[in-house]
Order: sequence, then C-alpha cells, then structure tokens
Amino acid sequence: MQHRVASSIPQVICPRTKSAPTKGGGARLKGMEKAAANVLPPLRFLSVLAVISWSFFLYFYCSMLTGGVQLPSHGGDVDSADPCRGRYIYVHDLPPRFNADIIRDCRVTEDHWGDMCDSVSNAGLGLPLAGDPDSVITGEAGWYGTHQFALDAIFHNRMKQYECLTNHSAVAAAVFVPFYAGFDFVRYHWGYDNATLDAATVDLTAWLMARPEWRRMGGRDHFLVAGRTGWDFRRSNNANPSWGTDLLAMPAGQNMTVLVLESTLLHGSDYPVPYPTYFHPRSDADVLRWQDRVRRQERKWLMAFVGAPRPDVPMNIRVRDHVIAQCKASRACGVLECARSLGSTQCVTPGNIMRLFQKTTFCLQPPGDSCTRRSVFDSMVAGCIPVFFHTASAYKQYRWHLPSDHLSYSVYIPDADVRERNVSIEAVLRAIPQATVRRMQEEVIRLIPAVIYADPRSKLETVKDAFDVAVEGVLDTVAKHRKGEYVDSGGAISEDPPDLFASTASRFPPRRSMR
Repeated sequence: MQHRVASSIPQVICPRTKSAPTKGGGARLKGMEKAAANVLPPLRFLSVLAVISWSFFLYFYCSMLTGGVQLPSHGGDVDSADPCRGRYIYVHDLPPRFNADIIRDCRVTEDHWGDMCDSVSNAGLGLPLAGDPDSVITGEAGWYGTHQFALDAIFHNRMKQYECLTNHSAVAAAVFVPFYAGFDFVRYHWGYDNATLDAATVDLTAWLMARPEWRRMGGRDHFLVAGRTGWDFRRSNNANPSWGTDLLAMPAGQNMTVLVLESTLLHGSDYPVPYPTYFHPRSDADVLRWQDRVRRQERKWLMAFVGAPRPDVPMNIRVRDHVIAQCKASRACGVLECARSLGSTQCVTPGNIMRLFQKTTFCLQPPGDSCTRRSVFDSMVAGCIPVFFHTASAYKQYRWHLPSDHLSYSVYIPDADVRERNVSIEAVLRAIPQATVRRMQEEVIRLIPAVIYADPRSKLETVKDAFDVAVEGVLDTVAKHRKGEYVDSGGAISEDPPDLFASTASRFPPRRSMR
C-alpha cells in the first residue's frame, strides 16, 4: 500500500535539477523540501483512508446483495448467531388482481354463497363475537365469527408478522405466493365455464414462471395457501367436471407446496393444515387462560354430535346417518342438528357449538361432504376428544399438526363396524378406562395451540400456533426438495396404516365405566 502511495508522489514534488544551484537557490530548495515533507503525511493518510473506505463499501454492498451483513464468526460458523438461518421467507409482491382485488369484490358472490364481506373483515377473522348468556366465550379475548374457508386472508396477514421475512430472494429458504385461491374459487364457481374458472390460475402461472425466483428451483421452493379442500382445486380428477379450478393439476400447482384444508391424498403437492376455528388469541396468556378454562369444565355429556344428515352420500359410505341415529337414541349423547339451507343459523352460531362441545367428553366426527370437518378442530379447542370413523378424517391428513400416536388424543371406530355390524358407539366409549380418558383429554388440551391461528394483528411469544407449525412443515419440505429427496403429501385414501382397523373397543377391555 505504501509503495503505491510513494510512487505517486513524484507527480506532486518537483524533481531536483542537475544544474548547479544559484545563490539563494539552496535556501529555496530546502524550503520546498520542507513544504513537501509537510504535505506528504496528509497525502499518505488520505490515500490509505480512501482505500479502506472503498473496501468497506464493497463489503457492505456485496453483503446486501446476498441478503444482509454477515454476523461475526463464532466457532467458525458465520451464521451460527442468526436465529433466522434456514428460515428466511421471501414474499412475492403480486399484482392486486391476485389477492386484494378478489376480496374487494366480496359482495359479488351473494347470488351464490352469500355476502362474504363480513367474513374477510378484521384481517380475515370475521366479526368479533359478542358474549353469550352462558359465558361460553364471555370475557375471553380473541373470539370471532370466522368463516371456515377464510384461511387465504388469515395466513397472508399472519405472514406479514413472520419474524424471518427477507427482501432478498437469494437467501430465502422458501418463497410465499399470496394468491387467494380459495376466494377465487368462490367468485366464479356457479354458472361459469372452465376457462373462466381457471383464468386467474393460468394468469398466476404465467406471472410466476417469468420470475427469476421461479427459475431457481422450478417453483419447488414456492408455497401458497388455498383455503378449501384439495378437491376444489383438482377439477380434472373430480366426478363433476365443472367443479372447482384445476390449480393442483397445472404445472405451477404441481411444483409448489399448496396448503389446503384437506389433501386429496393422491401423492401430490397439496398438504393439509387445520381449518380455522373461532378462537384467535392475541397473546400467550390468552392461550394458557383458555386451556385452563377447558381443563376445569364439567362435562355432563358422554358424547355429542353437531351437524346435518347427508342423504345424498352413497349408502355404502353413509356412516353419518348411523351416528346421528345412535346419538338420538342415547340419553348420554347431546345433539345439535343442523339444516342444510342458507337461512339456517343453528350450526353457524359459535356459542351454540362451543357450549355443547365444552360440556362433552367425546365429540363424534363422521365424514360429511368430504372426509374432514371443521368441527374436529372446534371440538378440540373445547377440550373434547374427537371420535373418528375414517382414517382420512385426520390420521392421514394433518401429519404436521397432530401426533402420529393417533389414539393418544382420539378414538377410532371403523365406519364398517357402525354401518354393517351395528357396533354401539356408546359401549365402545364407556369401555375406555377413566384414567385413559383423562390422559387423552390432557393431550387434546395440549394440542390446542397447534390447531388454532393467532390473531394476525398481534404476535405470540413462545406458543407455536397452526401457522408456525405449517411454516416449519413447508421449510422442511422445501429443504428435502433442495436435497433432491422425493416428497409428496401422502398415500391414497384406500391405503390404511397397519392395525388401525382393529376396533378401539379391543384396545380397552371393559373396566370402570364412565357415568
């Protein structure tokens, strides 16, 4: 460095001449040398400072290009102190036609599905719930009339609060696409041709595939939320050729991780996450307070069912009618029957539903229009143990959010036992020892945070909600893609895990019965 500085000095200092010095010339020369000596240190200092400043500029500029300034090395790993290492998410800045414009037209759907404007208010949570006379939710924070298909907006707004967002896609572990696929389904569902149904999805595919972020991994590091069942986005596989969009069958949908409320289980890219419930806590304290409340509940009903019959379902799988019939015939079963009409409010009134679930030990969850139900998660929030009749109702669906030990939190009674062998649901449940019931109840209560979505306008500190669990699942899936591993959302519905079809009754020999 000093050599380069010195080599430039002759351009500033006048060289000595070979001629003999004239009188007085020696004095002038000494004066010039003295002046040069005074000038030299500042020039050297300024030159060195300029080189150092330029080096720092290049360092910070290159660091910003790669996603931020690296932290000091600790133990040889420059990223060891970064809590977001491997968790950064880049959010595409989509044109508003893919999200905001869709929900801005919420009243357009009123001739098909009813006015959706209330449902998308409050960051997607819907209208706040007023207290009820029985204090089911009175005084508790975070209760809203949330629509079961509002997850597109809820998840997007939660993502805005995610602690590891980055503006630099090169360092992102995953890329979020805030396309409101579920709301797009609603606005063009009835009376439109397939080209109209798929218009937004085709448009999105073209937009994404033109982006450099997509080309990096062919979209396998991208994910979006389609807040309905997977069957609503796989029209080409549906029995009804005009039902839904074909998002999951298009190239973009096949490559991305798509979060749905129920997977089609066709070894695809659709991964199931819980339905939204009515409870959206704003703090850890809200969650803990609610868990304590349901733990103390006195449960007067052995079992309960909330829902409507499904007469249009084929007889060979119509277990719901049998469940309703057994519930009505039992003095130990509470039932909240619903009418399948747009004007019916019995089963869309949260107070009615949560009141029954909080007073019940076992909540019966037979399949309805599809294998899964929102009611599963509403009942778990109330501390009620779910009873399943089909393995695709939960066990094959929510692997990120529910334990692999299915009988630790639920009861399984094969639907064939109920339909064909007339097995008594009440007898099966009464055969479970009370100590086992208490353990299952505690496990359900422990799982509450994992099946609820916190208020997007606030932030939980230590409690992980369904959003947090889903994001971890996405990041793990993308990491496996990046390693070249094969990943899909699960096996076919006809393939059942071993031993699950052994009747629950045989797992718990009769001892002390529950009252």
